[in-house]
Amino acid sequence: MKVIIIRYSEIHLKGNNREFFESALISNIKSVIKDYPCEVSRSNARYVIRNFDETYLEDIIDAVKNVFGVHSLSVAEEVPTDMKQISAAALSFAPAFGTFKVNTNRADKRFPIPSMEVSAEIGGDILEANPSLKVDLFHPDHTVYIDIRENGKTFVYGETIKAVNGMPVGTGGKGIVMLSGGIDSPVAAYMMAKRGMTLRAVHFHSFPYTSMQARQKVLDLAKIIKKYTLHMTVDVVSFTEIQTAIHEKCPEEYMITIMRRFMMRIAERIASMRGAGAVITGESLGQVASQTLESITSTNSVATLPVFRPLIGFDKDEIIEISKKIGTYETSILPYEDCCTIFLPKRPVTKPRLESVIKVESVLDVDTLVENALNSVESVVID
Repeated sequence: MKVIIIRYSEIHLKGNNREFFESALISNIKSVIKDYPCEVSRSNARYVIRNFDETYLEDIIDAVKNVFGVHSLSVAEEVPTDMKQISAAALSFAPAFGTFKVNTNRADKRFPIPSMEVSAEIGGDILEANPSLKVDLFHPDHTVYIDIRENGKTFVYGETIKAVNGMPVGTGGKGIVMLSGGIDSPVAAYMMAKRGMTLRAVHFHSFPYTSMQARQKVLDLAKIIKKYTLHMTVDVVSFTEIQTAIHEKCPEEYMITIMRRFMMRIAERIASMRGAGAVITGESLGQVASQTLESITSTNSVATLPVFRPLIGFDKDEIIEISKKIGTYETSILPYEDCCTIFLPKRPVTKPRLESVIKVESVLDVDTLVENALNSVESVVID
């Protein structure tokens, strides 16, 4: 029988709490393959998918390998623990040319043949079937794996497919990610979901200064991210009134600083409304004027919840590399402006003093502007 073996990541380090993380992981795995009839069962420190339509094999693998908490997968033959049947399965995974070795794990110590002898015997069968092959125990081109389990069954496979690792989504609390149309914030969302955090997004939209295409771009990014976060809702906030007020009443060089403080206030209020315990941003230290230490200090001063900045020590090339890997890059670079790119000052203040920022901001009716923005929220559930 063809099966898919799923190995989990750092969950094995969780001691007495392991069951909580394992339950979350298997629930997430079942969630992403719910459209494919199959059975998922547990086998010690791994899960096994059985009785699936092989037409959907690649779809199932693609879905499961992007579930945080999964370390790797293998497509295997499950056979009774009998040397003849193990050998027949091993021959189907043997290479046609090059070098190989057989690697045996004998979890069932009741099986009378030691691991090294199993490997030697099965390797001999493979060589007999294809004398052109050569054995290389140290640097083989191919490896045939034999996993003898305690239930009288054996898994035989030839490839290990790398997955995303991390912790299962839902085990690390809930956070609100400030999602723009740029490269950084989708990567920040990915990084926090990888640590088990359940995410919801907030997006600031300044229609008519920013187009509906810009808004849709963010929703498209959210749909890509959902592949990893499992669920995603975007709270779209009208930011036009706030930006207009800042533009009209505050010195130009402080516009980005004041704008970021409003965004943080609103994101934190939404976090509290949604039962989230943290706000997440895509800031990277020194990348732009609003991401200097002094600017970040100014933004943080209006926050009471923890603010997570998973990209703070990354350079742009590293962030782009991840964005390409997770599939958000091509959408992020589409030429639709977001609210952070309008009314840009020619010379933004890069080292704002907090007392100066507070004085500049004092001309605004902060509370009313924040409440009006919160009353504008449109929640978009990403299908």
